[in-house]
Amino acid sequence: MRLFAIHLGFLAAHVLHEVSGGPKNSCLGYIVRDDSNPYLDAAAPFLLPSLLSPSSPHAWRRGLVEVPTPSLNATGALFSFSLLPRIQAAAAASSLGEEKREEEEELRDGYLPSAGESEQHADADDPSPHALRGDGEHQRASISRTEAESHAFPNQDTTEPTETAKPRDSDGDTTRSELPAMTPKQRGRPGEKFRDEYKPSDYTVDSVDLRFLLEETNTKVSATIVMQRVAGTPPTDLVLNGDDLDLASLMVNGKQVKHIGDSNAVAEGEAGYRLGSDGSLIISKAVLPQKAGEPFTLQTEVSIHPKSNLKLKGLYVSGSALVTQCEAEGFRRITYFLDRPDVLAKYKVRLEANKAKYPVLLSNGNKTEEGLVHGSPDRHFAVFTDPHPKPSYLFAILAGEFAAIRDKFTTKSGNEVALAVYSEPAQLHKLEWAMHSVKVSMKWEEEHFGREYDLDIFNVACVSDFNAGAMENKGLNIFNCTLLLADMQTSTDDDFERVLAVVGHEYFHNWTGNRVTVRDWFQLTLKEGLTVFREQLFMGTVMSAGVQRIKEVADLISRQFAEDDGPMAHPIRPESYMAMDNFYTATVYDKGAEVVRIYHTLLGASGFRKGMDMYFERHDNTAATCDDFRAAMADANRINLDQMDRWYSQAGTPRLEVLRSEYKEDAHTFEISFRQHTPPTPGQETKLPQVIPIKIGLIGKDSHRDLLQPSMVLEMTEEEQTFRVRGVDEDCVPSILRGFSAPVRLINRRTAEENAFLLAYDTDPVTKWFSSRALAAPIVISRCEKIAADKNVQHFAGLPDEYVEALRTALTDQATDSALKALILQLPDWNVLAAEMRPIDPEALHKAIRTVKADLATALKSEMLELYRQLTLPAGQEEKVTEGEAGRRKLRNALLHFLSAARDEEAVERAFMHFTEAKCMTDKYAGLIALSNMPTEQREHAFSHFYDDAAGDPLVVDKWFKAQALSDLPDQVERVAALLQHPAFSLKNPNRLRSLVFVFAASNHVHFHRDDGKGYELLADVVLQVDRINPVAASRGAKIFLTWRHYDEQRQHKIEQQLRRILAEPSLSKNVKEVVVLALDSPSSPSVQLES
Repeated sequence: MRLFAIHLGFLAAHVLHEVSGGPKNSCLGYIVRDDSNPYLDAAAPFLLPSLLSPSSPHAWRRGLVEVPTPSLNATGALFSFSLLPRIQAAAAASSLGEEKREEEEELRDGYLPSAGESEQHADADDPSPHALRGDGEHQRASISRTEAESHAFPNQDTTEPTETAKPRDSDGDTTRSELPAMTPKQRGRPGEKFRDEYKPSDYTVDSVDLRFLLEETNTKVSATIVMQRVAGTPPTDLVLNGDDLDLASLMVNGKQVKHIGDSNAVAEGEAGYRLGSDGSLIISKAVLPQKAGEPFTLQTEVSIHPKSNLKLKGLYVSGSALVTQCEAEGFRRITYFLDRPDVLAKYKVRLEANKAKYPVLLSNGNKTEEGLVHGSPDRHFAVFTDPHPKPSYLFAILAGEFAAIRDKFTTKSGNEVALAVYSEPAQLHKLEWAMHSVKVSMKWEEEHFGREYDLDIFNVACVSDFNAGAMENKGLNIFNCTLLLADMQTSTDDDFERVLAVVGHEYFHNWTGNRVTVRDWFQLTLKEGLTVFREQLFMGTVMSAGVQRIKEVADLISRQFAEDDGPMAHPIRPESYMAMDNFYTATVYDKGAEVVRIYHTLLGASGFRKGMDMYFERHDNTAATCDDFRAAMADANRINLDQMDRWYSQAGTPRLEVLRSEYKEDAHTFEISFRQHTPPTPGQETKLPQVIPIKIGLIGKDSHRDLLQPSMVLEMTEEEQTFRVRGVDEDCVPSILRGFSAPVRLINRRTAEENAFLLAYDTDPVTKWFSSRALAAPIVISRCEKIAADKNVQHFAGLPDEYVEALRTALTDQATDSALKALILQLPDWNVLAAEMRPIDPEALHKAIRTVKADLATALKSEMLELYRQLTLPAGQEEKVTEGEAGRRKLRNALLHFLSAARDEEAVERAFMHFTEAKCMTDKYAGLIALSNMPTEQREHAFSHFYDDAAGDPLVVDKWFKAQALSDLPDQVERVAALLQHPAFSLKNPNRLRSLVFVFAASNHVHFHRDDGKGYELLADVVLQVDRINPVAASRGAKIFLTWRHYDEQRQHKIEQQLRRILAEPSLSKNVKEVVVLALDSPSSPSVQLES
């Protein structure tokens, strides 16, 4: 195929689908060209059979071209007149060129296809994955978009025009025009913020000069801020955010401003400042310049107290170091400021501290000066200047005793960047992998998105006490040590992989988050969803793409789908919040990434890159919105994407149901019909159809080959649609939702035989993995129902032959890599299986999963043992950090997991030998997990040995706590309660808190949900204790209660008691209160049908 750049004028290009006497492997086209408009550069051919001929006298006919196709059955696209508004809207939007537009004012008329079933034609032999679309009641298809952005035109039947829907509101805000407005009742929570109430700041900040006298108990911060009131705004009081600050001095333009009292407002005519009840600083307009646009200088001096700052927001102590965390609203705990992401300024920072205690001083930007403090030889200073404007949440400093490894990176433009990765000196040997990850990420960013690093230095550091995983502060990325340190003796293969992924994620934020930031926190997914997607692309490049994608999908289904089914269901762009920290969620991050993936799937890699380039060009060094991103994607590709807004505004997981699929031998066609539906979610009953790209393959029943070479993308936009694929020469089994092309629950009533067929012959790793799960899930659910009916049942029907044989074939297949085999072998996890049960019976589901594992291990024991032996390294051979070796270990440890399900003496000896002979942490930890469920002497010896070997290493001790939290032993609640008193445990350390309490409550379902309610009481106790010191961490624990309506009435009653006990706490933080109120207000939710 050839790519045509066809200019759009008042009418789109028209192409004949058939010309009398013309060759069958070609088609003729009419090209409309408007050379006077350079912005309308888009390929937009139309097939208008029976309407035009080569001799057509129309005045707009500019030329006749022949479009050769590579084969008789080239994939193509068919259009009708009803698509003209969509193309014209895209043309109108494109004509804006490079002009910057205000929020929600893209000039794209909203094309809303008419409802009803549609038919779509495509042929099967085109080697490229084309995106096809069926709209309206009549047969048609939209522009085929491929990685090469090419268009092919097969022989097609004629179509009839369909009615075009009415355009949307002129401002393009689909949320306002399509979804019901929020009711007053829904706006009734005190302190709640709403997206539609956004208002730009009346003041802007030009520059910030900060000076720190660093001490752990009392740090003094002097700020000099150059500001001005926005032109066109009337004089108004200046309100600066603050939290737990001791103000010593305030000056405006060098004049001291007096304190006139404490209240939330300044009276008209008062000259001075007041301190608000929320910590804010209110400066009277009377002491500020009366002329808008006139710069003025604001100077403040405050004292802060890092050692007593247990919230870990702002400046706080971690170990013996001082560190900051400012996202989302931590900067206000450092100094008074307009602490909002749409206020960007250039920063200069001077750090001064005791040289012996804080030998390393770091901040954002380039280091421009350093030395000893004059007259104080025991103190030193460092000055950092950041030339790029940034919001306050990206500010960072780090001071303490750190060691570093150093390297250099030369950008493609020839600029040399000094790299340094810091940790505590004792952990220095664990930084090599992090440095490798930094360099790989920088190179990948240049190669795939053309984005270079923009400072002279890039520093990365880690601390032990950190609420988040990592933070992308400009030029100074700060990590939780769990996500930066790695070596073979203390880290698992999963740890190595996470370090690589998160280092990449934070580095990629330099452009998607830092250079282009978010206008307000409702737009969080703009930086996080986009950067998660870029991280996924990165990991799919440097690791096995199929294996990585399965891991991403498994995590999404387990975590985010559960979130969508619960009381905190929210769109990826929330409409409101009380505590922003509560919305750093799987929905915003992971579903947000899937929404970005939809753009990539529809537009192709090159189209997506064009959209990204336009996004960066338009919004560099500004604060943008999700609508800005959508506009860039649409305008760069000359296509209307208004319907994509629904993914941002609607909560919930769409259900995609396969209504029918049929092969028609006489016509050599395959037809498939779909229906989509999104269930109501809290506060949002009305749902509209989404844009759903459905990537499919067709596997020949006789040939066992992939007939579409390899995939085709169907673009679904209506509630129900039918698609027809031509040129299919044999009956086939459809492989649907390849690569998990959209974040939906697939309901596909395939037989066990069809699933086994796909597991054996499907070429897509993700759908192959889904087929394995589809075989396993009904077995577990059926057994669970039997156990629920009779708790004493001990004997079950044997596993179905097709399931056992399908896994036997997969395990012994030499062409399948080890990591993929390990994933195929897994049963669906608890959250996925529990979604089909209402109420959830924890004991029955736990026993069902365990017995199916044991039965599968029995049925495949000889194959598993032989493969386990083959995967064991010979004596004297060392383990290596390579993808292939990691895959081998993953499969070997998965086999150990199944072989340990029997928990008999043979299983104990095998697991103990696996533990004692392990040459790396991956195998050692796998052995410990296997032994953790076996009440034997070997178990106790292993845990004791593991703890002693840790020698106090925090990350290894976290693993020790986690393994015990996951243990399936009697009195597990009491065991966890006892570990809370262990000398190595502290509620103040987020990692330790997660590794024991939150892992137990979120993952050890059968024991946390013990019917006496003791597990609930333990979690509530911890939430209340932690809330007093770290509300962010406490709210994460409280979220574990959100699924309480899924259980039986007895358990619901016990959980409700704990929720009301938490809510009754007078000093409860807004973080925890928001979660508890949502939980108590939640209705019960129905079960869902599993993917099949």
